[in-house]
Amino acid sequence: MAENYIPLTPAVKLSKMRWVMVGMAFLATVLNYVHRLSFNYLSAEGELRALIPDEAFGYIGTAFFVAYMISNAFSGFLIDRFGTRVGYSLCMAFWTTAGLVHAFAVTPLQFGICRFMLGIGEAGNWPAAIKLTTEWFPPHERSTASGIFNSGSALGAVIVPPLVAYLGISYGWQATFIILAACGYLWLVIFWFLYYTPKETEVKVKTFAIPPLKLLKTRFVLMFTLSKTFMDPVWYFVTFWIGRYLVDVHHLELKEIGMLAVIPFLIADVGNLAGGYFTQYIIKKGTPIPKARKIAVTIAGLIMGIPLLAGPFVISSPISALLVFGFAGFGYTAYTANSLTFPADVVPKNSAASVWGMACVGTGLGGAIFQSVSGIVLKTYAVDMGYDYAYSILFMGFGIIALIGLAIMLFFMGPLVPNEELHRYAETGESGK
Repeated sequence: MAENYIPLTPAVKLSKMRWVMVGMAFLATVLNYVHRLSFNYLSAEGELRALIPDEAFGYIGTAFFVAYMISNAFSGFLIDRFGTRVGYSLCMAFWTTAGLVHAFAVTPLQFGICRFMLGIGEAGNWPAAIKLTTEWFPPHERSTASGIFNSGSALGAVIVPPLVAYLGISYGWQATFIILAACGYLWLVIFWFLYYTPKETEVKVKTFAIPPLKLLKTRFVLMFTLSKTFMDPVWYFVTFWIGRYLVDVHHLELKEIGMLAVIPFLIADVGNLAGGYFTQYIIKKGTPIPKARKIAVTIAGLIMGIPLLAGPFVISSPISALLVFGFAGFGYTAYTANSLTFPADVVPKNSAASVWGMACVGTGLGGAIFQSVSGIVLKTYAVDMGYDYAYSILFMGFGIIALIGLAIMLFFMGPLVPNEELHRYAETGESGK
């Protein structure tokens, strides 16, 4: 057994509530993605498609990610300050309300404002969930716990196509947004009365807060943020554009999309659990935790980028396209199951949510840039060269940026070991220098 393999303490081992708590984070992540993606499918064809052309759709996506970037700059710190129960609840209330007001928008500008507000609220889900897993799980279980709650993103993406197709066709797009909001408010009530911080970690959480500038100056935070600028937009290409891709290139209708678009997300959902369990398995076999994390993200990053690069050469049908999207999604979710644990590996518990939020500023920046670029590419090339050619450019471009992000993570981020200076500051309030 490796020296840095940390067995369960009796207190944590006996606490079955940790699975209930991560289950609530899982459900929150499902709802997060249901709210996030419902607009994309509802606007793939029909009334909303007529209101929102490709270029406007790209800019509306950019509005979401600009807000996501802004929110990540402070949401993690607020969650660390107010605690998991209050912080998570505020995030859910904000993004659920933002999702609700989509029902009353009628112009691209109004939808852009709605998406902006949605991005402000939704960004807090991952810092809050990371803080939750840090409070309830020991280090060697965290990749598995992170994989469980993050699998909600892929499951949410699985649920959305058939759910939105059914609700949209049966009740209309306005009623769909209202129904989805009701589910968010129900989660909020349950979580508020259920969640508490376990006593065995409560003291450790209440330590000296590390100033944001001090965190930002560390090599780990800077390079982790930069890597996410390139890695995370790949997932948003898969989730945001797949509906329009199936309409534009393969001429599917919303009902057909509802049946077929679940395929890549079912594949991606396996990546959350496989990526987390793979790391836990090789740790148990003796691989040091920092090395195990890097091995896992290397494999996952290659699985993410290579299928996209090969996409234009292997796609010949809707099913083959969905498999390419699925393998890329599998790589992304396996990578994320491990990268979610990085902050807790390096910084003190009371700063894990803050660091993830800061790193996700890169997510928002990359998402804003590459969503706009995607819309511009389609507008520029689709008319003269056709949608097939335009989307081929996007497939290869996103494959390249995935590998760039992986290279930054492997060669520039540094080892995933506790930062002694930050831990000293959290314990004493002094840097020691």
